[in-house]
Amino acid sequence: MRAELRSQPIIAGIIAALVGFASSFTVVLAGLRAVGASDTQAASGLLVLSILMGCVGIFSSWRTKMPIAAAWSTPGAALMVSGGMVHGGYRAALGAFVLAGLLTVIAGVWKPLSRGISAIPGPLASALLAGVLLPVCLAPAKSVVEQPRLTIPVVIAWLLLLRFARRWAVPGALVAAVVSVAFGSHAAFGSLSRIWPRLTLNAPAFDVRTLIGLGVPLFIVTMASQNVAGMAVLRSFGYRPDLGPLMVSTGVATAVGAPFGVHGVNLAALTAAMVAGPDADPEPDKRWIAAASSGASYIVLGLFAALATAAVAVAPAVLVTAVAGLALLGALAGALHAAMADHALRDAAVVTLVVSASGATAFGISSPFWGLSAGLIVHGLARFRAAPAVSTTSTTGEGTS
Repeated sequence: MRAELRSQPIIAGIIAALVGFASSFTVVLAGLRAVGASDTQAASGLLVLSILMGCVGIFSSWRTKMPIAAAWSTPGAALMVSGGMVHGGYRAALGAFVLAGLLTVIAGVWKPLSRGISAIPGPLASALLAGVLLPVCLAPAKSVVEQPRLTIPVVIAWLLLLRFARRWAVPGALVAAVVSVAFGSHAAFGSLSRIWPRLTLNAPAFDVRTLIGLGVPLFIVTMASQNVAGMAVLRSFGYRPDLGPLMVSTGVATAVGAPFGVHGVNLAALTAAMVAGPDADPEPDKRWIAAASSGASYIVLGLFAALATAAVAVAPAVLVTAVAGLALLGALAGALHAAMADHALRDAAVVTLVVSASGATAFGISSPFWGLSAGLIVHGLARFRAAPAVSTTSTTGEGTS
């Protein structure tokens, strides 16, 4: 009985890694390819990303004896998908990854920066995330029209599993996509000759427009939707780790891995509950084993990055993005709900959302940066207009306490 009890967190960690990897690796690959990575470079990025986040998760959990699970930035990958090719190409995108990692390190050691990110109103941060996710989440509808024979079975599998086994809905849709492509072309998988990924090292290029248009939004989206959310999940289960060292470790991992194609290592949010909750282990002080097991599983799964990339490469691009869109629908729903929850901030949130989702680029800087900027301006103007009324009320004695 005791051996069975101790195996529980190990098994929980393996399941969390399988669900996390299968649910969103297509988003990561689509994001890397969107900014100019070749299939080999994308596989390299997925491999190193899996290894680094596995190592960060294992080390952080062992050091704190808390279930600190690391993950890749799924919203960050979605940002790359919606933004597309950046000025300066793939090497400039790698420079933006380096900047995002360094900003995360600075946020961990310099409190004013982390406080500045925390000061962004929650609805605006959620609206920014929703604007980034929306173009990707439209892909399933487009794919049904463009590739109905391949996409409809995927959507049906997703709907059925969403109803009866929600946790496995996206992995099931991925399996359905693989089967659809396999039956759709007898020679489809003839290109799966390389099983093990090959590391590719590229010198990052630092293009100002790409640093501002991709690097800064990547940092903000990852902080707001992954790190802050991940800490909230841990706190909901009674864990209160020091955020600073965690930001430093994930930021260093991102910056070091960027030349290999790593776009963002961060705290897990969606799978954090699977390793931090009672299902991982009845004893809270043993749940760190689940997070460490998850990290080790990610390292093993990363070894199949080339196979995963090759499988994605033979599928129509719109089908790959459709699977990614299905994986992000839940996150989009949560972001939209949070963005519209505060009536006073609704106008600013809507402006942030529509500008971020527009895909408009100005001065080589992509729409998420302009979306957040526009939302903050609308929010500032609203507060400016409200200030005289507050002042008048206080001086005339008509206010209520």
